[in-house]
Amino acid sequence: MFDDRYKLAYELYPYEKSADQDLDTPVRHPVVVMGGGPIGIATALDLGRQGIPVLVLDDHEGVGMGSRAICFAKRCLEIADRYGCGEPMLGKGVVWNLGKVFHKDRKVFEFNLLPEAGHHYPAFINMQQPYFEHFMIDRLRELQAEGAPIQLRGKNRVDTVEVRDDHAVLTVMTPDGPYKVEADWLIGCDGANSALRRMLGLDFTGRVFQDSFLIADIRMKGEMNFPAERWFWFEPSHGSGASTLLHKQPDDVWRIDFQIGWDVDRKEEMKEENIRRRLDAMLGDVDYDMVWSSIYTFQCKRMERFRHGRVLFAGDAAHQVSPFGARGANSGMQDVDNLGWKLGLVIEGKAPESLLDSYDDERLHGADENILNSTRSTDFITPKSEISRIFRDAVLDLSEKFEFARPMVNSGRLSVPCVYDTSPLNSADALAGGPARSRPGAPCPDVPLGDDFLLSKLGDDFVILAIDTEAPDRITEGGITARQLALSTRDDPTGLLRERYLGEADSAVYLIRPDQHVAARRDSFNETLMRTAIRRATGKEAAE
Repeated sequence: MFDDRYKLAYELYPYEKSADQDLDTPVRHPVVVMGGGPIGIATALDLGRQGIPVLVLDDHEGVGMGSRAICFAKRCLEIADRYGCGEPMLGKGVVWNLGKVFHKDRKVFEFNLLPEAGHHYPAFINMQQPYFEHFMIDRLRELQAEGAPIQLRGKNRVDTVEVRDDHAVLTVMTPDGPYKVEADWLIGCDGANSALRRMLGLDFTGRVFQDSFLIADIRMKGEMNFPAERWFWFEPSHGSGASTLLHKQPDDVWRIDFQIGWDVDRKEEMKEENIRRRLDAMLGDVDYDMVWSSIYTFQCKRMERFRHGRVLFAGDAAHQVSPFGARGANSGMQDVDNLGWKLGLVIEGKAPESLLDSYDDERLHGADENILNSTRSTDFITPKSEISRIFRDAVLDLSEKFEFARPMVNSGRLSVPCVYDTSPLNSADALAGGPARSRPGAPCPDVPLGDDFLLSKLGDDFVILAIDTEAPDRITEGGITARQLALSTRDDPTGLLRERYLGEADSAVYLIRPDQHVAARRDSFNETLMRTAIRRATGKEAAE
């Protein structure tokens, strides 16, 4: 009845029979999430914290084995922090900001992803995906204990979906047999091989890259010469692959990716003696234990739309990219961050359903940006012609001595948050001389505020951020309340508040969305314009 698709690292939600299974009439749930991976659990955390009842259905009973996604970006950690699980992730993860690029046996150059100070979270942490998921499920259990309306059902496999005008009907298989549930809103977070996408006859458009990569997680013994940095080799001299990537993970585990080509015998390559042959050629006389291994190919694809009426898709179910740049799980978390507050407002009757069309607008833009960067990285790492290879090698040679060539080196443009410049929810930028990094559509940059940081003070409300000017304590428009956060550059010895939010302006008033993206800004508070900005940010008024 159930064929497990993978082995579990942690059994965290074993099957329990639910009351829904004994009823003749299907129970209607406000939100049902298909898939209990990181994006499905994040969706449950986002909605459950708002008081929105959410049911997560997963065909397994816990978290799968294998490091898989290991690089979690600053923006992803900031989102997790709002959900209440960022700090344990930071405590477990290996912090890194520095990356080094090699060509054969020469170091070409190095880069720092977060050279500036004044941020709570680092550019990246490395952490095996099972830990990431475990921390989120721990937080989910805490919220359940506090009364959050979240249900998580293991060994509940969705076999059929019937989409109707205002809901969906799901047939769910369990060890005790099938039952039906209904969903006002259905969210597909069931991964790259999404069963929901297949059931609805939906597909991806994009490219499949004809190459194979071998992952080996190893635990080295004794002294190690590799620091907690990202090291990438083009044409490594050890000859174990056309390219090689090295990352440190928690528990003294190291992740090594070898590019091994398209026409390989996967079964043969996965034999331990052959994996060790590659590792030994790279590491030399180093003792290690094998922890986990896998072979993957990848695609740069997305769905044409992420919203299909009452059905929405997020994460790998909606889009896929190469692993170079760590854009998979990180972009999925941004999907949830974008969708959660909008769906919450729609369910509560505070915004029209059309607000969810902006999820399509903004996250399709995010997916296209990720696919573009991922495709460029892949084309640079794996040249498709001799001319392309000559160009790539010339860039690598030049970048060793000349700074102008270094931006052209592409070993994976690493994940950064998306700026929604063309979002229909933005108001026109009215802050003359304001910094580009905090323009409408941009995610808020963090700033240290004494013993705290700006992003933690923003939380996940609509916020009127008033800097060196006055604004009311709160304003309510159409059922949406925006609270005030007043700050002064006189209280900021670092100067970062001015640098990141004022620029050349003397004062500023920002409207910040619940996902901490800027919706509007100007030099002073104007009630009429602020009310207009709130309506526009909630899909009630079209941009001019």
